[in-house]
Amino acid sequence: MSKENLLLIFTRNPELGKCKTRLAASVGNEKALEIYKFLLHHTAEITQNLKAKKYVYYSEDIWEKDIWNNETYDKKLQEGIDLGLRMENAFKAGFKKGYKKIIVIGSDMYDLTQADLENAFNRLDSSDFVVGPAEDGGYYLLGMKTLEHSVFTDKAWGTPTVLRDTLKNLEPKKINLLETRNDVDVLEDIKEHPAFQTLLKK
Repeated sequence: MSKENLLLIFTRNPELGKCKTRLAASVGNEKALEIYKFLLHHTAEITQNLKAKKYVYYSEDIWEKDIWNNETYDKKLQEGIDLGLRMENAFKAGFKKGYKKIIVIGSDMYDLTQADLENAFNRLDSSDFVVGPAEDGGYYLLGMKTLEHSVFTDKAWGTPTVLRDTLKNLEPKKINLLETRNDVDVLEDIKEHPAFQTLLKK
């Protein structure tokens, strides 16, 4: 099973002033970086034992020594002028390597577990695509068995229309929708969340 499955993890290099900028507008750059590192650790925890090949795609530079264990994760650099092209290039590379089921996630989801990812791979057995809708109108997970170019183009990335436009691209295909989850972009996303209270009170 693991030889067929590939998980792509898209991540920003955790550098001061360069990640979670919308959150930083409310809590400041240092706290935003701390929260992002907390989310990265969570993402590593829920993916390290997943029975799938794992590629971590960095936004700026590949870091050899960080939370992503070099024996568990293959490290790569995102390539493309926007998020869509970067994701498409990562999917293309995975299919070229022979993987049958490929899923991409970001690294800013606290409400995601290893079981959720296993479930997403399993659902690709009976559908062409699997999509995890985010509460903000985007998606937190996208999986496919064949490359679908249209989902990566003509999108206003980071806006509430992304999920709607993506599902429109996939209309004739068999899509499996996962539960709607909340990714972390702004203070409102974590203000009431118990897991973030200690970080916010520091």
